[in-house]
Amino acid sequence: MNLYEINQAILDCVDLETGEIIDIDALEALKMDYDTKIEHIALWIKNLLSDAAQIKAEKEALEKREKSAANKAENLKKYLSGYLNGKKFDTPRVSISFRKSELVDVFDINKIMKMDHVDKYVTYVEPKPNKAAIKEAIKSGVKVPGCSLIEKYNIQIK
Repeated sequence: MNLYEINQAILDCVDLETGEIIDIDALEALKMDYDTKIEHIALWIKNLLSDAAQIKAEKEALEKREKSAANKAENLKKYLSGYLNGKKFDTPRVSISFRKSELVDVFDINKIMKMDHVDKYVTYVEPKPNKAAIKEAIKSGVKVPGCSLIEKYNIQIK
């Protein structure tokens, strides 16, 4: 019997016009059922909240493990990159290659700030160089003070 049905049965034990109790024994039994039902629902809520707390704790532990595993993988990539020094490596189980990429190194943003058309190379949310524009300018032969183009080799594991 759910709480609604128990409430209805309690009302059936009472004469609504006079307020007299018609069946005292049934009313007492229903009252006990009502209290038990409420107690069980409250305990169920406590269990669910406890489960939610445990799940949250487990999720945080898994996030730490995820971050740790990603950091280890990144460190091992750097190790392999240094060891292989851009050379390909192939076996039936793994293939390691490198792809060329370019990275703009802004070592002195103050020099960029003194240039004509500084807005083209700097964004103003926070003084931050526009590396894509700087890269394009350097590749087209424009000398951007305080910047250089660095070639890198990024490891790819498939």
